[in-house]
Amino acid sequence: MSEILQHQDAGVLTLTFNRVERKNSINVAMYDALATAIAQATDDAATRVVVIQGHETVFSAGNDIEDFLKNKPAGDDSPVFRFLRGIAAFPKPLIAAVCGPAVGIGTTMLFHCDLVYAGDNAAFSMPFVNLGLVPEAASSLLAPRMFGHHRAAEALLLGEPFMAEAALEVGLVNRVLPPTEANAYAQQQARKLAAKPLPSLITTKALMKGGYLGEILHRMDQEGAHFARMLGEPAAREAMTAFMEKRKPDFSKC
Repeated sequence: MSEILQHQDAGVLTLTFNRVERKNSINVAMYDALATAIAQATDDAATRVVVIQGHETVFSAGNDIEDFLKNKPAGDDSPVFRFLRGIAAFPKPLIAAVCGPAVGIGTTMLFHCDLVYAGDNAAFSMPFVNLGLVPEAASSLLAPRMFGHHRAAEALLLGEPFMAEAALEVGLVNRVLPPTEANAYAQQQARKLAAKPLPSLITTKALMKGGYLGEILHRMDQEGAHFARMLGEPAAREAMTAFMEKRKPDFSKC
């Protein structure tokens, strides 16, 4: 069974993480499927809105660490970077429904969504520093812009989870709902958008983004270069080893 389900209906393409037994952790095949779907949706006249969702108990635990270490992203043509660049530049409305844990990329992808609806069980976290790494998806640029510097520093430097109401307060999500209702509500909003004139939606989104798409893509490149370098350094190796061994990392010598 596919780990990324795709469903098209009434102009809405829904991409569903379907790896609940692994907490919807994302492997390279899933990134490839997501990147390809986003690229196709960009050019497909029948697709007017895209929704990304998970299960009512979990959105995504972030990267599948074991798979990630075997398939480290390298170059702009890697599935990871194709997905990140794809959602950053996606011209049509992009919606997310988030319930349960949203870790790492599970949170940073939301900065590129136009509407985000969260279950009241949602827990967002960006623990890159805790893994000996740096933020990705231009979150080092977009989090301070959205949250303000101090709240962004708390989220990115401490890497601790923050819950749905806090995400609502800083503007990361539009509405908090019971987990059993979040996906359905996102679909309802997507259908409203799909019924509107697509050229108006595309142009309005482009105007809202203004001229800072280039800045976002440039920051992604900067983050990616640091991320790739730091993956081979002692802190990241210790963090990944500790994760695989299910112990607390020791950074005293890093």
